[in-house]
Amino acid sequence: MTLLRRSILVLVLVCLGCSAQLAPVPSDLIQKIERQVRATYNVPAGVKITVGPPRPSDFANYDAVTITMEGDSKKQTYEFLLSKDGKTLARMSKLDLTKDPYAEAMKKIDLNGRPMRGNKDAKVVVVNFDDFECPFCSRMHQTLFPEILKEYGDRVEFVYKDYPLTEIHPWATHAAVDANCLAAQNNDAYWDFADRIHANQREVNSEKGRDAQFAALDRLALEQGQKHSLDQSKLQACVKAQNDDAIKASMHEAEGVGVSATPTLFVNGQEMDGALPISEMRAALDRALQQAGVPAPSRSTPSAPSESQPPAK
Repeated sequence: MTLLRRSILVLVLVCLGCSAQLAPVPSDLIQKIERQVRATYNVPAGVKITVGPPRPSDFANYDAVTITMEGDSKKQTYEFLLSKDGKTLARMSKLDLTKDPYAEAMKKIDLNGRPMRGNKDAKVVVVNFDDFECPFCSRMHQTLFPEILKEYGDRVEFVYKDYPLTEIHPWATHAAVDANCLAAQNNDAYWDFADRIHANQREVNSEKGRDAQFAALDRLALEQGQKHSLDQSKLQACVKAQNDDAIKASMHEAEGVGVSATPTLFVNGQEMDGALPISEMRAALDRALQQAGVPAPSRSTPSAPSESQPPAK
């Protein structure tokens, strides 16, 4: 009797497994899917598209299929819904409302030890992934400081992280290392250096040759060290060593939250790309303050709108 029961149980399990298996997508339908996906998403010819086997979905009359796009050593997968009659392909995103995407982004950004401006106890934090050689970063920096800082400094904390675009900005990493050498001793020295570089990128760019540009950066960093009475021997040793481990860690962290260009800002976790006009920056800060239960600063007359600039890539 026990043997009979086991045999029946095995048979039931096998049948259940059979019922979960779906017929593969026909080759002619795969071709239709590929053509539609290429046309809709403008997929380059060199990218290979693969349609996975169908599987049960949570939606009536639709099966789930995974479409893989592969090319240039990169591979990405996307989930689609395929109607059982093979006439409709749909892309739907399932959003988890139990998690706050902004809070999840902020959890991935390490602010420990970073120099800050504004209110260190603020409920709204602006993180800017910055590149000292990026012209759009310079415009964003000059929008944030001093005007935005003057308006929101008692309500908002501003923090910079490093994301030098090394392929197109040859002295950006060197500048970031020098800035961090200053930050290791003095918060204000870091910001004075950042203000100086972002306002005078041409001063460095005008130097002839990479070594001359590096020397100009080091000279400006040491000037800030003298201005703020820092330990000169310690600062000089740090500048000379050019240890970029912290810069690489910041870049890795940035990529983990989707940063691919500069400037990229996170306002309490909300990502904002490019050199934003001051009106858009104010709107984002006001919304974040409202959500945090903090009143926005009052303004009697609005400033003239300025053009938005795309992020550097």
